[in-house]
Amino acid sequence: MAVGVNSLQQIKLDLESCVGKRVKLRANRGRKKIVEAEGVIESTYPKIFVVKLDESHSLERLSYTYADVLTRTVEVMVDDYMIGDAPAAIN
Repeated sequence: MAVGVNSLQQIKLDLESCVGKRVKLRANRGRKKIVEAEGVIESTYPKIFVVKLDESHSLERLSYTYADVLTRTVEVMVDDYMIGDAPAAIN
């Protein structure tokens, strides 16, 4: 077990620090449906974060949970850094 902040809290902190920054999303919606989008992290809440999409999409906003990022259902890239990538544990 890791000492200090757990993975969900770390993902939340990382996303909170990126509010207002451009991100690339890749979300697995099941049954071979992959959604790829670009936008700006608009806000974070205790359980979810909201991304305002570019005008090229039919939807204005998407929201995901921090657990979606942890389980790799959603991949969030900010400046070539993938949120949720933890360094390998040292044994």
